[in-house]
Amino acid sequence: MLTSTIVQVAERAAPEAVQIDGESLSLPLIGRVARGQLRAQLCQDGQVADRLRASLTLKEALIANGMPIYGVTTGFGDSAHRQISVAKAEALQLSLVRMLGCGTGAYAGLDEARATVLVRANCLARGHSAVRPVIIERLLDLLNAGISPAIPEQGSVGASGDLVPLSYVAAALQGERHVFVHGVLRPASEALRAAALEPITLTSKEALALVNGTAYMCGVASLATLAANQIALAADVCTALATEVLVGLNDAYSSFVHDVAKPHPGQMRSAAHIRGLLSNSKLIQNYADRLALAEPWAATSYRELPRRVQDRYSLRCAPQFVGALWDTLRWVQDWLTTEVNSSNDNPLFDVAAGRSVSGGNFAGSHVALAMDALRTAVASVADLLDRQLALVVDERFNEGLPPNLAPRVGAGHADEGIRHGFKGAQIACSALTAEALNLCTPLSTFSRSTECHNQDKVSMGSIAARRTRDVVRLTESVIAIHLLALCQAADLRGPEYLGSTRSVYDRVRSVSAGVQSDRELDGDIAAVAGLVRDGSLFTGLHLHEPSYAAGLA
Repeated sequence: MLTSTIVQVAERAAPEAVQIDGESLSLPLIGRVARGQLRAQLCQDGQVADRLRASLTLKEALIANGMPIYGVTTGFGDSAHRQISVAKAEALQLSLVRMLGCGTGAYAGLDEARATVLVRANCLARGHSAVRPVIIERLLDLLNAGISPAIPEQGSVGASGDLVPLSYVAAALQGERHVFVHGVLRPASEALRAAALEPITLTSKEALALVNGTAYMCGVASLATLAANQIALAADVCTALATEVLVGLNDAYSSFVHDVAKPHPGQMRSAAHIRGLLSNSKLIQNYADRLALAEPWAATSYRELPRRVQDRYSLRCAPQFVGALWDTLRWVQDWLTTEVNSSNDNPLFDVAAGRSVSGGNFAGSHVALAMDALRTAVASVADLLDRQLALVVDERFNEGLPPNLAPRVGAGHADEGIRHGFKGAQIACSALTAEALNLCTPLSTFSRSTECHNQDKVSMGSIAARRTRDVVRLTESVIAIHLLALCQAADLRGPEYLGSTRSVYDRVRSVSAGVQSDRELDGDIAAVAGLVRDGSLFTGLHLHEPSYAAGLA
């Protein structure tokens, strides 16, 4: 059985700038750079410079020997058998970027575009892609100057990487197309000029190195995964609050049930969170408390108890469902950390063997499968919380709370018979949950043969990542509605009776007052969803963590 420690939810102090070395980029660092909280610079360690120089030297030597090198002195994809002269190598790179400028749909979020640029810079810094250091430095210059490529979301099949989305990153370096400057859309040429940055002419292999990789899907996936961590924690908090306002039982969260009987790490973590949050609550009951409500038992053949001796599944099984999300997050984070610290373009340059090697590291199969699984786990939690909310608002199941949590009024009151409380919010929550569940079809099963059957097996990783982001956003709103209802129920029970969930109640109440007469809640939902998204909902919250969980993102 795992021991427990107390871990306070707090963000560690961040360094002034993250060092990009191709090996040590983490998801939390991606999130901080994407949100503009950290600068980024190319690591000045001599080993990084040596790796970059060695692959660049090898590329130039192979070109000088007249060898056909894919994408350098040959055409792309199905045109790999068409060799060109060295004199056309630069024009070939320019043509590649222009040919791929066919993205459609809404622009990626600024944080997603910034994460994409950071990941691409880090992958190139590994030194297997034969690009000049200035390419990596200029990508980071864009980030530090608040310049984000305007990337249309649609157009990638996820192998050969994110060709179409990443062409907008390459174009930004060249001073072409459009970028966002601190959120304002401007021509890239103007933005570079205003930042005193010269456009870069991409030489042999450099455009291909920029567009032929998994950076866009990884950028979106990394941010969605970080947000899903907040969702998992919020789900544990919601479950504790729901147990309190429904005067539920704490037995289902005992260490025996989880640490001893079924020790999935995520399940143990979820139960430990809930157990700790309920430890000093004056609203919950245990099995003995529940039995004490019944009339004395004279061992007759039958009696009806005033309350069930176990709670409904959405409470009792919450650690099993949220625990599956926690466990999914563990391996998804591992996979993504490997991906963002990999060389995933083609060809790569093997300096030790003195050759260029064509491979398929641009295939985003790990990202696609990870996002399909994470999306399903998040949507399942949305469904869990939607079921909890259904219990809380329904007078048949909410243990004496008023219908729809509308405060009761006396006879003759002006609002008698017209208050409907959280009825509309519960309908909206159900709709959001249905939409999230509908998006769970696995994209990794939708490979299509494309590009003259050269790309005849593809990952759909970027679409899977975008769908996961969408489910995460829907679930944040589900959580927001549920929290508003739970805090309303807590008002009706008496917030002074809450356990450690009181800090969450107070944080929600700082942006949303309780509902007396019916009023619009859309602004309140957005505000509370923001608290979940940025993590401030958990400020000051102390959690009981199994020892393995300490330090996880």
